[in-house]
Parts: sequence; C-alpha cells; structure tokens
Amino acid sequence: SFYTRRCITEDPSWSLVTVPHLTELCLQHIAHNFQQNPILSCLLPEDQKKVVDRLSTSLPLTVTANIVSHEDYWERCCKERWQVCDVSNYGDSWKRMFFERHLENILKFFIPNTTDPNEVLELIPLCQGYVRKLEIDQFLPPLRVDHKEESDDLSDTEDEAELGEVYMHHYDLKHLIPALPHLEELHLTYGVKSCGMNFEWSLFNFTELDCSNLAAAVKMCRNLKVFKLTRSKVDDDKMKLLARNLQYHPCLLELDLSHNLIGDHGAQALGKLISHSRLETLDLCNNQICHLGAQALAQGLAESSTLTSLNLRLNFVENKGGKAIGRALLTNTSLRSLHLGSNNLSEPTAAVFSQVLAQNTTLRSINFSCNHLRLDGGKKLLEGLTNNKTLTELDLRHAEVEEETDFLIHQIVWANREAVRRGSLQHPVTEPP
Repeated sequence: SFYTRRCITEDPSWSLVTVPHLTELCLQHIAHNFQQNPILSCLLPEDQKKVVDRLSTSLPLTVTANIVSHEDYWERCCKERWQVCDVSNYGDSWKRMFFERHLENILKFFIPNTTDPNEVLELIPLCQGYVRKLEIDQFLPPLRVDHKEESDDLSDTEDEAELGEVYMHHYDLKHLIPALPHLEELHLTYGVKSCGMNFEWSLFNFTELDCSNLAAAVKMCRNLKVFKLTRSKVDDDKMKLLARNLQYHPCLLELDLSHNLIGDHGAQALGKLISHSRLETLDLCNNQICHLGAQALAQGLAESSTLTSLNLRLNFVENKGGKAIGRALLTNTSLRSLHLGSNNLSEPTAAVFSQVLAQNTTLRSINFSCNHLRLDGGKKLLEGLTNNKTLTELDLRHAEVEEETDFLIHQIVWANREAVRRGSLQHPVTEPP
C-alpha cells in the first residue's frame, strides 16, 4: 500500500492583525487611481484625509485644483517646489500660496508669440477661486527676429524704431485679470530682472499698447484694492490713460507709482483722481513732478476726504509746490502722513507749514528730510508746533535746521507721541490715532 504523508507548516510571525482592513485596501485603491477617478467628497472626513495623504504632488492640477481642499496636501506641494514658504503672506492658506506663485511664475516667464497663451487660460478655471494677490516683477518681451540680415539699408531708423515697438509688447493682462474675481492686490514691474550681459534698454519698455491693455484690465478688476506699477517708465501720457480708467474705481484704496517718469501733466491727472476716488494712499516717490504738478495734487488734496498718505519724496516740487500743498492742509482733514523729502524746499514752505502745524489736527507724520529749511525754516516750524498735540513724527534730517531748534522740536513731537501711547493704554478698545 502507498502512504501519503501530509505536512502542515506554520509561520509563527503570521497574525491576522497585519491583514489590511477592506476599507484600507479601498482607500489605497482610490489614492492609486485618483487621476482616472478622483473620488473624495463622498468619503468620510477621516477617510478623505487618508486618501489625500497618499496623493502624489505631481498629479495634474486639472485633477486636484477644485477637488482637494486639504491644506496639508498644498503645503507639501509648496514645500517641494519652493525653498522659502512664508504662508503668513498668503492669508495663512497654502492652497492660495501655491496658485498665486504658480500663476506668477508662468506670467514672469511668458514670452509673447512663443509661449502658448493656453498655458495661462487653462489655469484660470483652476486658480480663480484662490488668487487674491499677484506680484509680477518682470515681463519678458517677445523674441526678436533680426531684420538687419534681411536689409542692408541702415538709413531707415524710423522703420526700425517702429519695428522695435511692435516687437516689444508684453503679455496682455486683460485676458487674465478680469477672470480673477477675488483679486485685490496687483504689483507689477515691466522689465527684465536678470538680463546679465544681454542688457538692452529695450528690455525695459512699457509700450502704449501695454499701457492701454493694462488700463482696461485694471478697470475691469472691480475688487482691486491695491495697485502698484513701479520702475516701469510710466510717463505723462501713460499716466493720463491709467488715471482715466481708475477715476471711478469702486474699491481702489492704494496706488503706488514710485520710480517712474511722471511729470506735471501726469500729476494733474492724479490730482483729479484724488478728488474723485476713494483713494487712501498715493506713492509718487522718485518721479519728475515740479510745482505745477504739486499744485494740481494740492487741489485734489483740498477736495479729498479719504487720502491719508501722500509720498512725494525725490521730486522737484520746490517752494511753489510745497506752499500749495501746505495751503491745502489748512482745510484737508484726512491726511495723516506726508513725505516731502528731497524736493528742494526752503523757508517759504516752512512758513506755510508753521500755520498748518498750528491749525491742522489730523496730520501725524511729516518728512522734510534732505531739504534746505535752514535756521529760519526750523524756527518757523518750532513756532507752529507750540500748541500742536497731534504730530508724532517730524523728520528734519539733513534739512540744515539749527541743532537747538531741532532738539526743541524733537521734545514736542516726543511728548505728543508719549501722550498718544498713554491714551491708547488707557483706552485699549479704541483704535489708536
């Protein structure tokens, strides 16, 4: 007879505990096939988190953008992509940070006539719910076709200039900006950040077409509160066009046009803008505004009930402009901060501001640094400050004021600042002035 021997072997380390639950297997399957079948909303919250924790950050945005809202996932996406990630700059939202920076990167490296415009347009439905601020510190011009090879006639410099203008237009923001309903801040600089050895002035052109496209875009951006257009060669004609489009903007509160080429005509357009808008902050530092422009801004200031901060540092307003602004402050009751540093001002402006300091009770800060107020100008300001209780900052560095006068002015201003501080400690509920 034939005997069969049967052996039973056991794995002593085997345990039922190591077998994944069916739920776990299902969640693994969902995560693994998420791109083909993105199931999330129908799962329990704790199961959603388990799936999201397993998702790859390289999944297409078309899949994740409007389905995954878990901040942990977007934090992973940000940290894998960028070394520095300060989420406090993005309303403490990692998802907002990811989409704002992702969109900014695409716009910074967009080359007109080369980059596919759909790269931006396809992103709109994915990012429009999350983008609140855009900071684009460069716009690349189109790649130039060298026409010198085609023609040896070097006398046609006008035609060449026209061709140069045509080939310098940048990405047209009016295709994008109106499609971002939550956009509140826009910071732009037209130029190239790191051009290195290939430097050309033409890389820093902000053309008329750029300007009209931008003006139309900003006008349609109805929730915009902060608009900064700096270091972009904005001249008078471009300023007039921008001001016209911003004049009746329903939300704009802050306008920064520092480091441009705005002269008197541009300042006149801004004077109208101040009087017709809800603008609170205007920065015109380092432009080319002379006394006529300053007089127009002063007229706007006299009619404004909302402007709280005006920066005219590094312009050419001189005494005619300085006196006009001073006179406007005899009636204006909204302005709290004024910067008139480096404007070639002297004693006549200080004389008007002596009167302002004696009467105005809303100004908190004035900067007269790097002017020529000299001995008499300093004494005039000291006279005006005698009974002033509201000015908490007066910058007279390099204003050629006598040392003793400067010391006495500093004492009064410091006492005002201390009084405000004590008042805010006694009444912490009220907003400090």
